[in-house]
Amino acid sequence: MLELDLNAVVTQRIEITPWLIILRVSPDGWALPEFRPGQFAVLGLPGSAPRHPLSDPEEDAPEADKLIRRAYSIASSSLAREYMDFYLNLVGSGSLTPRLFALGMGDHLWLGPKIAGMFTMDQVPDEANIVMIATGTGLAPYMSMLTTHLTCGPQQRHIAVLHGARHSWELGYRAELENLMHLCSNFAYVPIISRPSDEPVRWTGFGGHVQDLWRRGVIAEAWGFEPSPTDTHIFLCGSPAMIDQTEEMLCAEGYREHTRKEPGQIHVERYW
Repeated sequence: MLELDLNAVVTQRIEITPWLIILRVSPDGWALPEFRPGQFAVLGLPGSAPRHPLSDPEEDAPEADKLIRRAYSIASSSLAREYMDFYLNLVGSGSLTPRLFALGMGDHLWLGPKIAGMFTMDQVPDEANIVMIATGTGLAPYMSMLTTHLTCGPQQRHIAVLHGARHSWELGYRAELENLMHLCSNFAYVPIISRPSDEPVRWTGFGGHVQDLWRRGVIAEAWGFEPSPTDTHIFLCGSPAMIDQTEEMLCAEGYREHTRKEPGQIHVERYW
C-alpha cells in the first residue's frame, strides 16, 4: 500500500450495523484545515487495500497503486480540530466504501487537505428557523451543523431534524439526537422508518418516508406554530427521490431553492 500517501489514521470505528459505520479519522503529523459545518472532505485508499467480506466481488479491480478517492460529508463539529468523523454506508459494489469498511483502529488512509462544499448555514439568516430533512447517511452534515451551531433556549431559533431510514437500527445518531431534544426546548427530532413490519419489537413511531412527516404537520406540532417561507429555511440531504418529492411539495407552499443568483429557503445536497 502507498504508505507515503496515507496521511491519516483511523482513531475510532463505531459499527451501527454491519452496513453502517462512523469512522473517526485523524491526521498523521499534520494539522487539519478549518472547515464550515456541512462541507465535505475526500477520503482515499489504494486499489491494493482489502475489501470488506460483505462487499460484492470486484469484477474490474483498480490498479494496486492507484489511489481511489471519494468525497464524504464531515459529521463532526468544526470546533473539533483533532479529527473528522464520517458516517458511511457500505456500497457493496463500490470501489472505496468496501475498503473503508475493512479498516480498523490504527489503520492508515488518505485524507485530502482541501475541504469544500456550499451546503452550509452561511446563507441562513440568524433569526430563521431551520428544518433538516435527511435519508440514511444524509444525516452526516446535520450532525456537524448541530454540534457547532445549536444553541439551546426558549429565545433561540427552532431547529428540527427529520430522519428517514428503512429500519430503526439504521437510525444512526438516534441516541444523541434524542438527548439533544430533551436538553433543548427549541430542538425537535423526528425519526421515521419505511419498513416497520420488519421490526422485531413493535415500532411505535412514524412509518413511511421522511417527506411524509412534513405532510403530517409534525413541525407545527413540535414548534407550536406552522413554518413558512418567511421564517424557516429547509435543508434536504439524501436520496434524489426524496429531495425531488420534498422540493416539489415545498415549492407548492411558496418555498424556493437557494442558488447563488437567486436566494431561497431550500438548501439541497444530493448524496448520489
